[in-house]
Amino acid sequence: QVQLVESGGGLVQPGGSLRLSCATSGRIFSINALGWYRQTPGKERELVASITSGGRTNYADSVRGRFTISRDNAKNTVYLQMNSLKPEDTAVYYCNLYPYYRLDWGQGTQVTVSS
Repeated sequence: QVQLVESGGGLVQPGGSLRLSCATSGRIFSINALGWYRQTPGKERELVASITSGGRTNYADSVRGRFTISRDNAKNTVYLQMNSLKPEDTAVYYCNLYPYYRLDWGQGTQVTVSS
């Protein structure tokens, strides 16, 4: 049932870096735009970055200049490179379709930024 699988999270110090990966099916990857979302307990899930099938990207103001979203067509995988991490980036990160259709949310991957 799981069609999007996130990985790559962990514990990192402020200012550090992580790269998240989202493995998808070829069918999903080839025809859909994808987004990275994040959620902290008690808060709404928010979109942090998106990328279309043609490679066009958009970023939330809070991460622009620090995060980079990319796609690997051969691996059917979308990545989120996160640099200059801040404590407020701490969240569970998810990938899913963007902007209209959504699949069931996966488990996500935990990112914790702390000294």
